[in-house]
Amino acid sequence: MTTTSPAFEIDLNDSSPLYMQLARKLAQDVRDGRYQAEQALPSERTLSERLDVSRVTARKAIDQLVDQGLVVRRRGSGNYIAPRIEQPLSDLSSFSEQLQQRGYKPGSHWLRREVLLADADQQRWLGLLPDTRVARLERLRLADDVVMAYEISVIPASMLPRPEGVGGSLYAHLAKTGHMPVRALQHLRAMNASSELAARLAVPEGRAVLFITRIGYLGSGEPVELTHSYCLSEHYDFVAELRRPA
Repeated sequence: MTTTSPAFEIDLNDSSPLYMQLARKLAQDVRDGRYQAEQALPSERTLSERLDVSRVTARKAIDQLVDQGLVVRRRGSGNYIAPRIEQPLSDLSSFSEQLQQRGYKPGSHWLRREVLLADADQQRWLGLLPDTRVARLERLRLADDVVMAYEISVIPASMLPRPEGVGGSLYAHLAKTGHMPVRALQHLRAMNASSELAARLAVPEGRAVLFITRIGYLGSGEPVELTHSYCLSEHYDFVAELRRPA
């Protein structure tokens, strides 16, 4: 812990179970910066002694934090604060670049890499003619082996004829072929995970996620990328700098 955590006090006016009160207190400690990303959470025994609760209560509180995605269990090692990304909304950068800048190891678990006909939605977003073929890349995005997001990217096949050749970073691959986006528009909204999405992200159905749609453009103004990202909201902070007009 970076600073001393306030003592845990039972709220007698709160009818919720004691372990849920403790879970809320620990979650607030994380948000207040008393625990840092990748820091080990104290053991059940340490928490029970420090906060004067039973080990069962401490264990169930930690279980709640795991279910919320704030804590990651590592077999044989302990419980750790989950990674978190602070992303300026004005910066165009890839997922891999964002993680590397913050000292995390980016990773992907590929689900599909294929070429197929663009559907009506993809034609509309990318300004494509009917019967245009596109590369579709579907994957889970990871930070230090922790799942952060489920992502589907679509690129015109004329610019990415062999999607199986993409390794880690899609942007790094596009840069090598001269098709790197230089500008993008992003649309963000909150949503609750459907049963199918929850299964992919390994979270309970109905979990709050951030749904981000990105359209990337070449310097010529031609759309090159359509990416739909479903991000676990507890891992992301989006930051925007606002200025009043002169």
